[in-house]
Amino acid sequence: MVEQASLSVLGPVAVLALFLSATLLVLLRPWLARYAMARPNARSSHREPTPQGGGIAVVAATLVIAWGTAALSASPQNDGGQLLVLTAMTALLAVVGAIDDVRSSPAAVRLALQCVAVCALIATFPKELQILPHVPWWIERAGLLLAGVWFVNLVNFMDGIDWMTVAEFVPVSGTLVLLGLAGTLPMLPAVVAAALLGAILGFAPFNKPVARLFLGDVGSLPIGLLLGWLLLQLAGEGHVAAAVILPLYYVLDTTITLARRIIRGERFWQAHRSHFYQRATDNGFSVPAIVKRVVLVNLALAALALVSVAAHSMAASLIALVASVAIVAWLLLTFSTAKR
Repeated sequence: MVEQASLSVLGPVAVLALFLSATLLVLLRPWLARYAMARPNARSSHREPTPQGGGIAVVAATLVIAWGTAALSASPQNDGGQLLVLTAMTALLAVVGAIDDVRSSPAAVRLALQCVAVCALIATFPKELQILPHVPWWIERAGLLLAGVWFVNLVNFMDGIDWMTVAEFVPVSGTLVLLGLAGTLPMLPAVVAAALLGAILGFAPFNKPVARLFLGDVGSLPIGLLLGWLLLQLAGEGHVAAAVILPLYYVLDTTITLARRIIRGERFWQAHRSHFYQRATDNGFSVPAIVKRVVLVNLALAALALVSVAAHSMAASLIALVASVAIVAWLLLTFSTAKR
C-alpha cells in the first residue's frame, strides 16, 4: 500500500526548497561570476559571458529539504537507505559535472561514473520488482541501466537555451507531486519531486531570458539522475506509460538528433547545435517562443500522463502514448521549419 502524501507536507517542502535555492544562488552568483564563466563559442546559444554552476544551489536545496522532511517524518527504514544512495550518487554526478564545467574531462570517465551512479540506484529496487514482468529479469535491469544513463545525458544535452530546463522540469515534477498527492507515487519520491520542483522554481528568475546564470553540468547531470529515479519509481508502481509520456519531448528530441548524427557519420559524442530546439533558433524562433511551445507541449503531456494513470488500462495508456508522440512530433516539425 502506497503511503499517500498530503498537501500539508509537499506544499511546505516545495516552498522551502524554492527559498533555499534562491538564497543560495544570490550568495553563490558573485563567486560563480569570478570562477565559473561560460564564454560563447560557435556552438553556444548565448552571446555574452555568463556565470554557470547554478545547479549547485538547485541540487543542494533539493537534497537538504528532502533530508529534513525525511528526518521529521515517520518514514519506513528502507526510505532512509534509498535516500542515502540517491544523495550519494547525485553528489557524485554533481562533482563530475563541476569538474567538466571548469575543464573538460574524458568522455569515457564521465560515462563510467554515470554507469556507477545509475547502477547504484537500480540496486536499491527490490529484487522481485519487475516493471515489465514478461521480460527476463536481467534484460530488464540492463535496459534500465542503459535508459538511466541515456536520460542523465539527454537532460544535459537539452540544457542549451535559457529556461529550457525550467520549461521541462516544472511541468514534469509538478505532475509527479500531483501523483504523490493522489497516492499513486510513494511518499519519498513525492517529497523529492516537491523539493526538486521548488528548487527549479528558485532557479527560474536567474535563468529567465536573457539569463544571468546557467545551470551548468554540475546541475544538469545530477537533476537528470533525480528525475530519472523519480520516473523509475512511477514505472515501478505500474504506470509505465505515464513514466514514458512525461519526459517524451526531451527523449524524442535527443534520440532523433543522436540517430541522425550517427547515420551521417558525425562524431555524435562531441558538442553540437543539431537539436530541434537549437535549429529553431536558426529558423527564426526567439528563445521565449521556443520555451512557450515546450511548456504548452509539456502541459499536454502531463494531462495525458494523468489520464493514463487515472484510467489504468492498456487501451487508455496506448491511446495516451500515441497522442503524446503525435504532439511531440508536431513540435519537432515546427522547430525544424523556418518561421515565416
